[in-house]
Amino acid sequence: MTRFALTIEFDGTPFMGLQRQPHGPSVQQSIEDAMRAVTGEEAALFSAGRTDTGVHALAMRSHVDIEKAIEPFRLMEALNAHLRPDPIAVLACEVVGEDWHARFSCTGRRYVYKIANRRAPLTLEKNRLWQVAPPLDAEAMHRAAQALVGRHDFTTFRSAHCQAKDPVKTLDRLDVELAKKEWGDEIHIHAQARSFLHHQVRSMVGCLKLVGQGTWSEKQIGEALEARDRHALGLNAPPHGLYFVEAIY
Repeated sequence: MTRFALTIEFDGTPFMGLQRQPHGPSVQQSIEDAMRAVTGEEAALFSAGRTDTGVHALAMRSHVDIEKAIEPFRLMEALNAHLRPDPIAVLACEVVGEDWHARFSCTGRRYVYKIANRRAPLTLEKNRLWQVAPPLDAEAMHRAAQALVGRHDFTTFRSAHCQAKDPVKTLDRLDVELAKKEWGDEIHIHAQARSFLHHQVRSMVGCLKLVGQGTWSEKQIGEALEARDRHALGLNAPPHGLYFVEAIY
């Protein structure tokens, strides 16, 4: 039995999420189906994180155990051939030790949320950014975001369906950057932590958007955090602007 580590890129638009779902297509199902076609085996895919419907990944790390003798490059090429036309690509494939686990060996996860701050409709990047028409103050958003960095009870920013046992998480980074574009700016929110609660990044982004447009004051972010109450949440950002960027080991 050989354990292969995969680095996967995908467009989450047509999927119910990364994890296999009983009620719709998933990234995991597509990869496991491709794995079966290549190896003839029922191999399970384990990943560093989960993603919601419509969330994308630039470099998700996953692993799979296979009995068939096959070189990593050949496995990667064969999987990509069988994954077509699904918007999933295996970017890298390598052999790892049996003690390496895509999820449990991971010590950090990094996401970026992208906002298109313009009035004109999105065409080329539809379903890949959250379009917000009113001008946003990225500097105010960044200042407000720093109240969330560190170890806190993130109940306010947690989905009601979150299955995590503990709402306390340590947020290592939450930076808001303005990316100047010729036709409308983009705002990128970078988040990093060992692990996140369900909807945590999207909930933080939604409230920061309220700060950026002046609906909330900067101090209201800290007040929402201290409330430890989902009803104190101002807004949950849509999924399609969110990208899983990196799993850290």
